Amino acid sequence: MVTLYDVPADDLIQEVADRLEDRIEQPDWIQFAKTGSNRELPPQNDDFWFVRAASVLRKLATKGPIGVERLAVEYGGRKRGSTRYRVAKAHTSTGSKKIVRVILQQLEAEGLVESAGGDGRRISDEGRAFLDDAAASAFESLDRPELERYA
Repeated sequence: MVTLYDVPADDLIQEVADRLEDRIEQPDWIQFAKTGSNRELPPQNDDFWFVRAASVLRKLATKGPIGVERLAVEYGGRKRGSTRYRVAKAHTSTGSKKIVRVILQQLEAEGLVESAGGDGRRISDEGRAFLDDAAASAFESLDRPELERYA
């Protein structure tokens, strides 16, 4: 049986994102929102919301239970400190907590994620089955001979 650990992450995330397009809705405000204070522009990909939701679901499965704050740190990055008039070293910045929180709420409404009390959220049994099914589907479409030993 193929699990989410047997498939490369980018292939699994793309497969899960395609499946999530039917289950969750992209908010209207996402075309104006940045993904963090370290970014200058909003995301340019049309399917950004579904790819981020798939990535959050995979992170919950591999690292869960995990909360909004830690997920925001996972999606953060380096914030440049220098401008034309001021020189400062770069610092790290967290990602948008609003995006992570709304995605978690949508996944919880679908039954793929459940609350873990004070520890954040964890993946539910339905969510684990959803990811494993997507992993099996993604594994079948792969044409990589080095992964045949996992079949």
